[in-house]
Amino acid sequence: MRRIAGLLVAPLLLLSAVACGSDDKASDSASSKNGVPAITAGAKFGEKPTLSKGKGDPPKELKTEVISDGDGAKLKNGDAIQVNYLGQSWDSDKPFDNSFDRKQPFDLTLGAGMVIQGWDKGLVGQKVGSRVQLVIPPDLGYGEQGQGDIKPNATLVFVVDILKATQIPASAKGTEVAQDNIDLPKVGTNDDGKAPKVTIPKSDPPKKLSSTYILESDGEVIKETDSVVVNYVGMVWKDAKEFDSTYTQGKTQTFPLAQVTLKGLKDGLIGKKVGSRVLLVIPPDQAFGDQQQQAIPKNSTLVFAVDVLAKM
Repeated sequence: MRRIAGLLVAPLLLLSAVACGSDDKASDSASSKNGVPAITAGAKFGEKPTLSKGKGDPPKELKTEVISDGDGAKLKNGDAIQVNYLGQSWDSDKPFDNSFDRKQPFDLTLGAGMVIQGWDKGLVGQKVGSRVQLVIPPDLGYGEQGQGDIKPNATLVFVVDILKATQIPASAKGTEVAQDNIDLPKVGTNDDGKAPKVTIPKSDPPKKLSSTYILESDGEVIKETDSVVVNYVGMVWKDAKEFDSTYTQGKTQTFPLAQVTLKGLKDGLIGKKVGSRVLLVIPPDQAFGDQQQQAIPKNSTLVFAVDVLAKM
């Protein structure tokens, strides 16, 4: 089943469609450094770089070159991280994508399979505040299939600025809030990292958006400008059918709230506290309306139990 996150936010680069290439070009004559294409402009952390073409045959193994070493914590699998990046193919001087132009850093959970393997493997152990260059062989990139403007069996080169990293707890925690409204679903209060049980009543769903605490933490209040790391279970009110769950995939999801297109999800999380478990009941006009979305019938009321684990 396709993850609901694909319906919530704009497509993310590394495991979905690649954005249009940039017109910025680097000099073909620039020399390589330590076997990786040279940065020909914008060499400092935070600056948009340009890269030369790779020279000769690309390395067959993953290569990570530290351009500038930060003084932050070392990245571990399971960390929620935020980066800026520019990527191009070894044999090209034209980037296929970069986040610098969008002025929107890229959020991911390291080691969760959200990105190509070369990123998950190459960034582990690097420090927050560092600029690193990754040379990724095809078997750790897009392989024989390619992706968008990326040719099959392409070796990829990325310059990555590591902006932030946050450790992700296994579960929401906090004070249990009484679930005394018989017209709303009941949600489990376990904090063992497993999916909470959600029981939907047989009555008709509410007509308006409902956002209520199940576990209320004392964390920071979520703003629309935040990126949040979540675990969730998503169900259709009618027939109590589950259409998606991060728990079954074993991977949290990270998304910038400003990019969330499912209105009820965004509005229901804004103003809630990081570390909490929240029940959202989203009427059709704030969900997908009269448009069927795979396992979600048209005009469906949606139910989410969301653990807001961290914000970036």
